[in-house]
Amino acid sequence: MRLLRVLSGLVLFGIAFGYVEAAVVVYLRAVCEPLRVKVLGGTPPDAVFPLLTLDQLRAAGPQYTRMLAVELGRELATLAMLAAAGLAVGGGFVAWLAGFLIAFGVWDIFYYIFLKLLVDWPASLWAWDILFLVPVPWVGPVIAPVIVSASMIAAGVAVFYRESVGRPIRFRWFHWAAICGGGVLTVVAFCWDWQNAAAGAWPNPFHWPLFAAGELLGVGGFSAAWWGRAKGQS
Repeated sequence: MRLLRVLSGLVLFGIAFGYVEAAVVVYLRAVCEPLRVKVLGGTPPDAVFPLLTLDQLRAAGPQYTRMLAVELGRELATLAMLAAAGLAVGGGFVAWLAGFLIAFGVWDIFYYIFLKLLVDWPASLWAWDILFLVPVPWVGPVIAPVIVSASMIAAGVAVFYRESVGRPIRFRWFHWAAICGGGVLTVVAFCWDWQNAAAGAWPNPFHWPLFAAGELLGVGGFSAAWWGRAKGQS
């Protein structure tokens, strides 16, 4: 019963927060679209790229640079809220991390679901998106963060399941090394083209080999821990 309560709470939080995130993007598009049309000309109304550069925002007026600063703060606050959701679950570091992973994954997937319902975007899972701006722009096709989010949800649920049956997953240092290494490679794949994106150009092809290496390394590290001995077993 506790497992169902924890998972239900995290999923409900992630879904609701996904709607909030999608609503914010709808508002941002409404505010920024006139500036995009003025600066960039006839770009499609649902186009994410090219991005407005920092110089273009400064030239448009101080209100737009303030808006960028507010947006950066909002992204950091978003991560803090997701971390707080995991922290509220209780338990040690692994339980906190599992809660964060589930909340993050559900939030991210439902963000795209609600965007599709609200503004009919993205047109497909291969549409390009700007994921984060901190510390540099993260860009990639929608399917890439969805894959990551699905992996995060599966890992978080697996951790809680093993806890609920009294056989917690035993993570050794090499498991953590693989998981963290895979995470770093995945982030690098998203940030690989950041300079091009920040300069207001169309994205270059996504670095799928680097992304795949990160995903496989992280999933492999977690799978090795899953199949290892549970804590307390001889």
